[in-house]
Amino acid sequence: MTADVTQAAASFDSLRPTLIRVAYRMLGSVADAEDIVQDAFIRWMQVERDKVRVPEAFLRRMVMRLCLDELKSARHQRETYIGPWLPDPIVEENEEEDVTLPLMLALERLSPLERAAFLLHDVFGLEFDEVASTLRREPAACRQLAARARSHVRESRPRFHIDKQRGLEIAQAFFAASRSGDASALGAMLAADVSLHADGGGKRPAIVKPALGFEQVMKVHAGLARLFQKSGSTFVRAGFINGLPGFVTRESDGELQTTALEIEDGKIAAIYVMRNPDKLRHLH
Repeated sequence: MTADVTQAAASFDSLRPTLIRVAYRMLGSVADAEDIVQDAFIRWMQVERDKVRVPEAFLRRMVMRLCLDELKSARHQRETYIGPWLPDPIVEENEEEDVTLPLMLALERLSPLERAAFLLHDVFGLEFDEVASTLRREPAACRQLAARARSHVRESRPRFHIDKQRGLEIAQAFFAASRSGDASALGAMLAADVSLHADGGGKRPAIVKPALGFEQVMKVHAGLARLFQKSGSTFVRAGFINGLPGFVTRESDGELQTTALEIEDGKIAAIYVMRNPDKLRHLH
């Protein structure tokens, strides 16, 4: 291996985590993001690198364009997805994610170009000239794309900031109440318009459409509590899942599961449960 190739590989590897983060935010899939970035690496090793002035900007453009191509096929797959679709869970120790799970779900409803323009400008802070270069559109068109996206996702921005430790305490209290069947303790944590979303992907049992409102969510958890008392559910760790307080458990079938809680004004406004084993492999 020549010194040039070694240096090129090393420079790419230093940017790999950032590029995977870009691809994940576009696609919502860890495996797909890793594949996109590996494809970008292969292409990087083949380009005339001495003509690239800013490798990070060059590679970000490459990754974003590959993601746009991927979304064309991914959208067809999502149309036939069994039950609610949720992004792969990213579990972190600290509340560092600026693109939270509700925001990712809102981005999913945008066109690929709107999504890219919003992420590049509003999240990564790029000027519209660079956004335009990436998307191969005029700056004015990219400004319009980002504005349209912003109007759609505005409601998905967190309206209430919750203290990190308080969020984790609510998550652990929710685990205890939901597994023990303590309906009184569970009900006291839920907002009146709470919703429950579970992604099993057709691979594990899960509700096929969201449970909406206090009564529906309590009814679902009453049934789950009976199952938990028979088969158990083991707490693995607490953490922030796509920017929301939550926890990881190991269920009776031996598979992992994540639960993320959207908390507003001290109450749980939404519960997001990931059960699809294909989306949990990276946690192992």
